Amino acid sequence: MFSLRRPLVRYLLLAVAVFGLFGLLHVNYDSATDYISSSGHIKTFQRKVSYRPGDPKPVKACFVILARNQDWRSLRESIKHMEDRFNHRFNYPYVFLNDQPFSDEFKNMTQSMTLADVHYGQIAPEHWSYPEFIDQDKARESREKMHKDGVMYGGNESYRHMCRFESGLFFKHELLQQFDFYWRLEPGVQYLCDINYDPFLYMKQRNIKYGWTIGIYELMNTVPTLWNSVKRFMATHPQLIPEHNSLWWVSRDNGTTYNGCHFWSNFEIADLTFYRSEQYTKFFNFLDREGGFFYERWGDAPVHSIAAALFLQKEEVHWFDDIGYYHPGWQHCPSGDAWKQNRCTCDPNDTDKTITAAGWGKCSREWALLPDTPPEYRKARLG
Repeated sequence: MFSLRRPLVRYLLLAVAVFGLFGLLHVNYDSATDYISSSGHIKTFQRKVSYRPGDPKPVKACFVILARNQDWRSLRESIKHMEDRFNHRFNYPYVFLNDQPFSDEFKNMTQSMTLADVHYGQIAPEHWSYPEFIDQDKARESREKMHKDGVMYGGNESYRHMCRFESGLFFKHELLQQFDFYWRLEPGVQYLCDINYDPFLYMKQRNIKYGWTIGIYELMNTVPTLWNSVKRFMATHPQLIPEHNSLWWVSRDNGTTYNGCHFWSNFEIADLTFYRSEQYTKFFNFLDREGGFFYERWGDAPVHSIAAALFLQKEEVHWFDDIGYYHPGWQHCPSGDAWKQNRCTCDPNDTDKTITAAGWGKCSREWALLPDTPPEYRKARLG
């Protein structure tokens, strides 16, 4: 006879209840397409529930973190911010890269911060060393001079290897081959607002190739000849430069000079097919041969940004204006309704921190002035 007093019956009912609750909370891959209407228009993507750790996601995407073993403390802070504000709901995996083997301490202290999958990889020696065409004596003399002249990181050799790796080699690592999108995460950063939707899926659905949150001026004493090299590239490969690009944002005189604007690449979300494209590959290889990563101090931020300006339309590049983000030095802080709705903790009017409220934020503010691509030529979808 059926009776709730029987232990077996109670256990069965409890199992059914738990299974049903799990079904309500779980969102599978197929449900991601529910946000595209029958008319083909993309609806605003809002997801209030989580993907289970280890489950297939609607986008093959990950966080990529370049770190040293001693960075684990500041990385725990970064991961906690990312998990609290976003990834505890979405469980995208983390990929950690280092030019040295990761210590057990680093692995334990970072893996314990998330339920998502975590991968650890060592960078190939050829991706963190001097190419055969670089004159190392000349490179050393350049570092010494830049250090003497007070250029930021001017005397730092490892920093140059990092910039070269982030500019054109990180996406070649074997651990990245399974992914189509990446989100860069660095030690000591903070996320200042809730992110209640999936930026990866937002970009994929709209064919957006590059996402950013802080636009800032470059330190021009780190890149004195970069634009000359870019102009030589454009003259050598005119067939790679599309007519409707975003060049105006980095050069207001049709390519004669560089105004210094760049996306601060310590935050970037990118479609890796952009970096793996013929255009970007030839661009990086050309710049690499020019030697500026070692003879000067070319950073990955201006390289990525100039490439996006050369090869992408305005609509293929997205300003994540709703994401509150702090990297030591500057922050981006949303304003208006987004500030309250996303439980932001930053001050949008803080001129000491908030880039768009300060003079150095002109690059961010002027992105909106970039002319739209004519609709008939537009590659990305809006809305």
